[in-house]
Amino acid sequence: MRDVDRCYWQDDAPLPVAPGQALPAEVDVLIVGAGYTGLAAATETALAGRSTLVLDAGPLGGGCSSRNGGQVAFSIKPDHAVLVARHGAAIADGIYREGMEAVDELRTRATRGGLDCDWRDVGCFVAAHTRRHYDALVRAAEGQPRGFEAPFEVVPAARQSEAVDSPLYHGGVVFPGDAAVHPLRLVNALHREAVAAGAQFASHCAVRGIARAGDGYEVDTATGRVRARRVLIATNGYTGAFSPWHRRRVLPIGSYIVATEPLDPALVARLIPHGRNLGDTRRVVIYVRPSPDGRRILFGGRAAAGETDIARCVPRLRRMLAELFPPLADVAITHAWMGFVGFTFDTMPHLGQRDGLYYSMGYCGQGIPSATYYGRRVGRWMADRPGGETVLQDLPFPARPYYTGRPWFLPAAVQAYRLLDRMGL
Repeated sequence: MRDVDRCYWQDDAPLPVAPGQALPAEVDVLIVGAGYTGLAAATETALAGRSTLVLDAGPLGGGCSSRNGGQVAFSIKPDHAVLVARHGAAIADGIYREGMEAVDELRTRATRGGLDCDWRDVGCFVAAHTRRHYDALVRAAEGQPRGFEAPFEVVPAARQSEAVDSPLYHGGVVFPGDAAVHPLRLVNALHREAVAAGAQFASHCAVRGIARAGDGYEVDTATGRVRARRVLIATNGYTGAFSPWHRRRVLPIGSYIVATEPLDPALVARLIPHGRNLGDTRRVVIYVRPSPDGRRILFGGRAAAGETDIARCVPRLRRMLAELFPPLADVAITHAWMGFVGFTFDTMPHLGQRDGLYYSMGYCGQGIPSATYYGRRVGRWMADRPGGETVLQDLPFPARPYYTGRPWFLPAAVQAYRLLDRMGL
């Protein structure tokens, strides 16, 4: 099984490489994490003339930024009414507005701004796991908050084969505004922008500690110390022990993906017409899309809780895929990989400043639009440039008692969600 332990996206795109030079003694801006957030922020600070160094504990972009499914959708999980109750109408509107801007901005940059990431305006079909879910899904689509309506098309069960050929569902809703990208090409495009702006990079350079030093910070790393005037924590689902305050507020949740062997393109087109992204209403999340060449199906989901050995998750993913698409019960799996998504206790991204340290993290499974959008904002904020303002700035970032960064409660929660899904509740 271990021969499939490889990321499909790396077949045709390499991870960016750092030059391997010695760390500078001092910089204006030091960014911890070379994923979407760190890369986007580094471009902004470097363009402002700030000397910028980006560090990553592993390869540049080697975390979930290059290992996700590539789906792009509206990125705010709480309902508008929930946000109004938490924060008031003005902030709720602002959060929703930024969630929509994040997708629109990335679309514009990808289609007209030269950001090479294989952008595809494919849309998404959200399938209803039960008839009750179908009714709730339609009500939610028809009752979108005024001023934030997204186009949609209801697909009843009788027409479901127009959207997905699966016995598992009871109709659903198409959201044509969703899109897909090649996530590793997006990493490379953002890296090229940051390098062109003047940012420096160091890979395999884990941060061990950050301490105040005069009007800045001294950052202790695996390969030396660096003084920095400003520091950004952009580690999301990979936040380490060097920053316990942030680690207590982000839950690293494993996202596991497999790619089938090459299939007849006609079969792929029959199972997923129009090449759309696919999700459903179950609590244990799945996400599906055709490969960019239309010859494979990429299937991902929460197949485990914290497992890092992808080989142990492949049998479960195979069973889940066969349940969704019975004709694929016997196909070979050629690639299997995983990454850690950063969730928060209020299912919201968070951006702000704590003890002088800037942070942007907690994208809850929609990091492609959110991390690129908020990475640019926090970079501008750090560089004192216009356009860094965001409604998220310093909103309360909740933690929980007895949680220190290892989500020990996830296995029980996932099992409970699976039971509720099987019961159709």
